[in-house]
Amino acid sequence: MKNLLITLTVVMAFSCTQKPDVQYPETRKDQVVDNYFGVDVEDPYRWLEDDNSDETKAWVEAQNKVTFDYLEKLPYREQINQRLTELWDYPKTGSPFNISGRWFVFKNDGLQNQSVLYTMDDIDSEPYVLLDPNKLSDDGTVAFSGMDVSPCGKYMVYKIARSGSDWNEIFVMDIATQQLLDDHIKWVKFSGVSCYNDGFFYSAYDQPEAGSELSKSNKGQKVFFHRYGTPQAADELIFSNAEMPHRMYGAGVDESRRYLFLNESESTSGNGLYIKDLSNPKSEFVKLADGFENDYIPIEVIDGKVLVNTNKGAAKYRVVAIDINNPMEANWTVIIPESENTLEGVSFCGNKLFALYMEDAKSKMQIFDVSGKYLGDVDLPGICSASGISGTQNGTTAFYSYSSYNTPGTIFKYNTETGESQIYFQPDVKFNPDDFIVKQEFFTSKDGTQIPMFIVHKKGIELNGKNPAMLYGYGGFNISLTPGFSTSVIYYIENGGVYAVANIRGGGEYGEQWHKAGTLLKKQNVFDDFIAAAEHLIDAGYTNSDQLAIRGGSNGGLLVGAVTNQRPDLFKVALPAVGVMDMLRYHQFTIGYAWATDYGRSDDSEEMFKYLYAYSPVHNVKAQDYPAIMVTTADHDDRVVPAHSFKYISRVQELNTGKLPTLIRIDVKAGHGSGKPTAKVIEEMTDMYAFVFYHTGIKPKKSTK
Repeated sequence: MKNLLITLTVVMAFSCTQKPDVQYPETRKDQVVDNYFGVDVEDPYRWLEDDNSDETKAWVEAQNKVTFDYLEKLPYREQINQRLTELWDYPKTGSPFNISGRWFVFKNDGLQNQSVLYTMDDIDSEPYVLLDPNKLSDDGTVAFSGMDVSPCGKYMVYKIARSGSDWNEIFVMDIATQQLLDDHIKWVKFSGVSCYNDGFFYSAYDQPEAGSELSKSNKGQKVFFHRYGTPQAADELIFSNAEMPHRMYGAGVDESRRYLFLNESESTSGNGLYIKDLSNPKSEFVKLADGFENDYIPIEVIDGKVLVNTNKGAAKYRVVAIDINNPMEANWTVIIPESENTLEGVSFCGNKLFALYMEDAKSKMQIFDVSGKYLGDVDLPGICSASGISGTQNGTTAFYSYSSYNTPGTIFKYNTETGESQIYFQPDVKFNPDDFIVKQEFFTSKDGTQIPMFIVHKKGIELNGKNPAMLYGYGGFNISLTPGFSTSVIYYIENGGVYAVANIRGGGEYGEQWHKAGTLLKKQNVFDDFIAAAEHLIDAGYTNSDQLAIRGGSNGGLLVGAVTNQRPDLFKVALPAVGVMDMLRYHQFTIGYAWATDYGRSDDSEEMFKYLYAYSPVHNVKAQDYPAIMVTTADHDDRVVPAHSFKYISRVQELNTGKLPTLIRIDVKAGHGSGKPTAKVIEEMTDMYAFVFYHTGIKPKKSTK
């Protein structure tokens, strides 16, 4: 009874006003002015870019105190946390994969902070633990981030990331004894590991100056070869390009480990591709394709020809064969021509090509032989996302997974000879998937373009405009939002929420033209599409502007920041996560320069500057009523540095004329999102839903526990 009285008191206190009294920390303003093409631009919160200063650290601490004091007073937090934890607590298994004749699989017993790597002596034997990342730290903030196995099967070379940073470290384990060698490679970033003979290839940067590790622009990536048992200082330099320090280089071998691919890029899309015959010590790199206007993704080398998935001459991608000895484009052979659906990826297993397509952002998988003859489809259920087939070039056993908004990852074992699929792993979840409806609708954007949107809700809801709703978007970098499972989304829907994902322009759902239509001087299309998605949800009777929350992360955080500035009346809650908020200076931090092909740069031209300045979230905060805002970022985010979020929320807190709270939640020992431990994810989701539920009028159901 005592707990009930306390809860009622809190609810009544919050019901009397739109927000409790929030006293934001005072944020110092400096007289900092930059001149762009004759235009003076103030940047009064520039000092917050220094993540190492005592003043910035004190500001972070003060903002977090305000935010967490507010969140702790919200009703139902304990109840929300309890049900989220309950939903999360089910065994999860990834698709098994084979490297150097050995099978591996990742498993999580439910609430483990990091998934555990298992291995099997053969596919029918019992998996046993090879590496448990949960034992690498006390709080689960060390994450496994990649691996390869030596050709002889003796060593596993693996990467880890600490506290969510993009910086990786490489270690070597003897698989039989599970003992580590002395090998330890540091300052690895945006790199795979690829084993060959007595060592492995990797990419790294020079050691940064102390204190600049998480913010300084990353320049001069190099490719090295490391031999087992030697110090990093002795590693052989394979490739570097001092004349182009912003270019990135990655190396990887084919399945036979005869050929070395070198990938050259200067942004998030478009690359050059080179190949080297490792069986000939005197061989040089052969250019297969150069320039950065198109993508060239190697699939496999077959009979001296490289099969490549490319959008050169095919906006929705096609597969071509490039003769290593005669690589001119005029000599390319088309294996799988471009189709009406976007070719998302291609796997080569059992001497067959498995082509994964997106059909209106939903997965479809077709099978071809190496000459391009169509052999049939892999049957997939309804609105779903499938992974590519995982197996070996000559083996008959392969695996793939599928998921949807109401169905977590189910793993299928696939026979490449017979085409038979059987369930390998199906999770036992604590909700009924049949209670939810997953559908797709199309809406019209400002310029008349038809945009698809996935909508998920409980069966039996009324389209009376009185349902709370959450709209998610991204819209950039050729990234497609396909149907996928999220435990936290299930929790939102089972409490009466309508969840919508808009496949707006800038993504890759309909190929390169769709992507380009949301970049550079067309970026406003992305914001217009998202605004139109919100209007559709309202017009179709799903929700109303007082119960609509919007959410997005990274480039999606930019999206949320921009549309919140442009249409603050349309949403009740805005949740920009790790967003790119300062569009005039983003390219000056870590890997930001690589995003210029999507965004353009403020120093490119006067036209580009004015376009960026017109939508940059930091620079377009106005004296107006804002929705309830909770910005989220992290102290170890070296992808989109937290200064973006710091400057944005400072501006909003300064100018907001409304009564709703504008907060920032700054996670510690966390980064851009990858590798975040389960405990931290549940904590963040608890805070987010407590905030959203309160401001959109959701009273959560009691846990079944």
